[in-house]
Amino acid sequence: MFVPHAVSSHPFKILPLSPPTKTLLAVSTHLNLKNFRSLCVPVELTEVRLKSDVPAAATSWTLVRMQIRRITMLSSFFVLSVGFFLDMGVCTAELRITTIKQEPYAMSKGSQLEGFCMDLLSEVAKKLGFKFKVQLVKDASYGRQDENGNWNGMIGEVVRGEADLAIAPLTLTATREKAVGMTKPFMQTGISILLRKDISEGTGVFDFLSPFTAETWVGILIAYLGTAACFCIVARLSPCEWSQPQSEQNIFSLLHSLWYTAGALTLQGAGPHPKALSGRVICCSWWLFSIVLLACYFSNLSSSKTSESTHLTVKGFEDLANQDKIEYGCLAGSSTLSFFKNSNNPVYRRIFEHMERTKSFVPSMDDGVRRAKEGNFAFIGESVSLDLAVARHCELVRAHEVVGMRGYSIAATLGSPIIKNLSVAILQLSEAGELAYLRSKWWASSCIADKAKSSAVQPHSLKGMFLVLSLGLGLGALLAVLELTSKSRRSAAEQRKSYCTVLTEELSLRLRTSNANKPQENVDKDTEKA
Repeated sequence: MFVPHAVSSHPFKILPLSPPTKTLLAVSTHLNLKNFRSLCVPVELTEVRLKSDVPAAATSWTLVRMQIRRITMLSSFFVLSVGFFLDMGVCTAELRITTIKQEPYAMSKGSQLEGFCMDLLSEVAKKLGFKFKVQLVKDASYGRQDENGNWNGMIGEVVRGEADLAIAPLTLTATREKAVGMTKPFMQTGISILLRKDISEGTGVFDFLSPFTAETWVGILIAYLGTAACFCIVARLSPCEWSQPQSEQNIFSLLHSLWYTAGALTLQGAGPHPKALSGRVICCSWWLFSIVLLACYFSNLSSSKTSESTHLTVKGFEDLANQDKIEYGCLAGSSTLSFFKNSNNPVYRRIFEHMERTKSFVPSMDDGVRRAKEGNFAFIGESVSLDLAVARHCELVRAHEVVGMRGYSIAATLGSPIIKNLSVAILQLSEAGELAYLRSKWWASSCIADKAKSSAVQPHSLKGMFLVLSLGLGLGALLAVLELTSKSRRSAAEQRKSYCTVLTEELSLRLRTSNANKPQENVDKDTEKA
């Protein structure tokens, strides 16, 4: 049995604790409240009730001590309740939010701000149940630590207590994590290069095929083979081209037809030329097709190579470091600059030393995009921001190489209990697909293709010429058949045979490839015997 040590000389009656008293006392003990622990010996929790025969002075002193105990226990319960509600992220006060203007994260719309970060802030506020007031950072900077350890920008406002949260494309770094509390990243990004397309695109081994698409080249090949086959068939069917199949050799064999068609395609020609009207119709159709085809090819080839002849190819950071014709730089005071400054990679060190020596830093993202559009400048920045610039400007392209992967986070006061709840809310939005939806909403491409720049010729661009060639081949084949039927009718009248019989014999004689050379061989043998 233990009693309060301050009144241990008086007789007391020890009674067991009631359940509410046990709960409050346990809360006070958990919070390590010195006021409560100074009243009792912490061995067994008891409640002391004075007997009725205690002197009045002792009774008054005991009542005072019991009042103090009650006040202490109520204070402990109040402190615990406040801490519980703060830990649950319930905040009735209006939070001060600092941000920076940057498309599409925060943009002016009248007197309000809109953008990806504003939508993200609204969604997080709905989940955690707090109100907020957004203000723009005074010095229009993200946050950089100077030599004295002081921070500027949004990070500085959070550190100095001028803002409760900073929501913007703030890169999560070790240095910032030491100064402020950072949530889980709401977007992943990296470092890449923004260039004009005529700088980033290199020449390949088969660039001479670039004026036409693959479908167009396949169509040209089919047209070439079809024309050669048509030459060969028409030359056999037409009696004006091959009048004596029994004694003459057909000049337009399949190999000669392929050679003749290829010669016409290169504008060189290859004799002998067709003598029959049907063959000449096919020949004229193919010549016309070849002239238009070559004109389109050389026109697109020359226009596509003119701009590339005076520019240097840059595909990554190593190409950028190994040349001195294109200037390059990044955002001043950004985490991108810190990445190159603190890197041990020789290529990255050379890039940083070049930027430091030439002072090629840009004050804002818009200035970097503007200089990249002007040409002869490569802007190094966050890949997510560069993707937005590519979506807005067709003449720009982002290099495929991405280094230094990191994330964008929300910054709060160091040790703030709301950080964990913000991280949980961000993860919930990510799992529900809300972050992906916001990304597609604000990164939608409004780029319109540059019509002035030549592109590969599509098959539908030459469909008129393919149609003309097809009509020519069909007309030539029809004329050849008419020539053969006309001769068959005359032969049938002279020989007094059936027209169908004579036509069948003519077709059988002209289309037999195995016996095509036998008449000539027989003639040669008869000559030798004579």
